[in-house]
Amino acid sequence: VAGVRENGGQYTHAATWVINAFASMGDGDKAWRLYNLINPINHTRTPIECAVYKTEPYVVAADVYSTEPHVGRGGWTWYTGAAGWMYKVGLESILGFTKTGKYLKIDPCIPKDWEKYKIRYRYENTEYHISVKNPDGVNSGVKKILLDGESIAKDEIHLKDDGKSHDVEVILGKK
Repeated sequence: VAGVRENGGQYTHAATWVINAFASMGDGDKAWRLYNLINPINHTRTPIECAVYKTEPYVVAADVYSTEPHVGRGGWTWYTGAAGWMYKVGLESILGFTKTGKYLKIDPCIPKDWEKYKIRYRYENTEYHISVKNPDGVNSGVKKILLDGESIAKDEIHLKDDGKSHDVEVILGKK
């Protein structure tokens, strides 16, 4: 049916993959703009928007319809795998937080106007306080990583369960 499901104004599965593609190409500004377009909270900021969207603001809709009488209405919430893709794209493709086994890589693609952000991550009994700084106003590119004040040679952090708290500072820019 025209304007509904995959033929709607927003097909969330595909939209998340497009966002991932822009982040992979280094366009953090566009990736973030598109991410905000599909974020359900941005469809439900006012009572009028809630009445149009008609789905929960905390649940990703598989699609948003584009044809009368359902323009702007969300559909297929709680059912879609797009929620997992949206989480993965936000965490890994935009914020750059990727964990593989006992290794953590921080390689973001963010909007140029983001000066900094923080992530607190718990690995077993150990806390990692991650601070990402963008002094040069770039979309991507890790210039330096410091672990507890010491520069690390690799682009990934070996996670340890030592029960301590560790500070990770990621500085974006050209190497």
